[in-house]
Amino acid sequence: MTLQAPQTATEPDPQRSRELVELGIDHSLFVTVFGRCRVEYDGRAASTLAAGDRLVMLKPDGTVLVHTDEGQQPINWQPPGCTQELTDTSILGIRSNRDTPPEELLVEFDSVDHVAVFDATDESELTLQGTESDMRDRILDDPALVEPGFEPRATERETAAGAVDIYGVDEDGNAVVVELKRRRVGPDAISQLRRYVDALERELHAELSVRGILVAPSVTERASDLLTQHNLEFVPLEPES
Repeated sequence: MTLQAPQTATEPDPQRSRELVELGIDHSLFVTVFGRCRVEYDGRAASTLAAGDRLVMLKPDGTVLVHTDEGQQPINWQPPGCTQELTDTSILGIRSNRDTPPEELLVEFDSVDHVAVFDATDESELTLQGTESDMRDRILDDPALVEPGFEPRATERETAAGAVDIYGVDEDGNAVVVELKRRRVGPDAISQLRRYVDALERELHAELSVRGILVAPSVTERASDLLTQHNLEFVPLEPES
């Protein structure tokens, strides 16, 4: 079914709410419902969510998302491939079932403020810009972005601690581990870089000194302190937009 225009209702009565949601389910349309609801989940675990104002989204692929007023992640959800049906247990009840593994999500509305049904099709694919891969390519094209005299020797060099983004040597012949991050980073990135440096020091023994350089747009104050504490270095570099 193709809708000529979105079907919406503000403060609909129970019958209109059910009609719109049923329309969306029957014809694999995109449905949003905002109102006061309770949520029960039963499956690999069990959970109960008391009444609250929430946004419920039903996607054509069977996904169900229950959003609160906080955070970017849904508080309850069902993955693609689930089936939805209406229940008779409240003003508006929506049950989502998953076969494997068996899971059930039940959303029961005490009041409905808004319902919308859309025929939504997105044929575009996400194109990422400013990735760590882009940062790596920029440094390989212009090693001086790290420091003058830096000479890249390998990318994704394996160590006992994992793969190093860029491995190279400085103008004094010291081994250099370059770890790339496209966003502001905290202590975890420093710990990761230190593990790479330690692994290469063990691998190379006394053959070369090993320096660790973090390349990222910025670091937190705690991360900056850890860089100094572990004798690691930081080079600011913004990903290209």
